[in-house]
Amino acid sequence: MATLAYLLIALIALLHIYTMRSEMFAWETRGPKVFRTLPTDMFPKTKAMAANQGLYSGFLAAGLIWSLLVSGPM
Repeated sequence: MATLAYLLIALIALLHIYTMRSEMFAWETRGPKVFRTLPTDMFPKTKAMAANQGLYSGFLAAGLIWSLLVSGPM
């Protein structure tokens, strides 16, 4: 059961890393293909907001990865 939990945590961390990359570094290029909910003219206008959300996703991924690396009572 613990192995399944570690696998799911790693999978969710990878999803957050992918989201972070899309929001922080490829918002105007890859963003319109990934996030189809916004009209394409909104991507340049929302670049700062997307970078902020990407940073949040990065911190979530870091926390999940940290939880996989630390040892302690379970």
